[in-house]
Amino acid sequence: MRRLFPGPGEVDPIDAYGRLSRDGQRPRVRLNMIASVDGAGSLDGHSAALGGPADKALFATLRALADVILVGAATMRTESYGPARLDETNRGQRLRWAMTAVPPIAVVTRACRLDWHAPFFADAEQRPIVITAASAAVNDRARAAEVADVIMAGDNGVDLAQALRALVERGHENVLAEGGPGIAAQLAGADLLDELCLTVSPLLAGGDAKRILDG
Repeated sequence: MRRLFPGPGEVDPIDAYGRLSRDGQRPRVRLNMIASVDGAGSLDGHSAALGGPADKALFATLRALADVILVGAATMRTESYGPARLDETNRGQRLRWAMTAVPPIAVVTRACRLDWHAPFFADAEQRPIVITAASAAVNDRARAAEVADVIMAGDNGVDLAQALRALVERGHENVLAEGGPGIAAQLAGADLLDELCLTVSPLLAGGDAKRILDG
């Protein structure tokens, strides 16, 4: 990775980004998003369409630094999320830090209705986490508990502050939020974001794609 500021030079991305130090009673939250030059958070409905090799390398680096990955259910479906995968270098670094080889992924879903047979759940190396609300049907929450750890956070909707407190109680002090724009906006609106890592893709998207903070 080439650094431009405060002075040019080559840097190790693990060292350049690093883990965020804990501050207070909640975990530190880093948001990783990508946008076109004109601010679109997706291209043809998918944020992955904006990325390239450098973006994917950074994506893996930030995952390697995280205790847990946070993603909204809509983004999980749209981007066809699978379980976290890291190369041997990043896995080795995590093991040297006494972390699991890959981080678990926590999905935020108010309704708690997901494809429980999808690779996201069936092929996960680390048991996923489902963050939902008390208003979700009891049967749906019970089905989720068969394939994931379930966190109840909120009554009629997911309370992200409460969810983050539950994550830190599980030892997850560094949270990597990967969106989508709705979850990112909720985190920002509740003053729960500590760092934004924004990749600017050299494309003009046009259209009505959402910005990285939707709403």
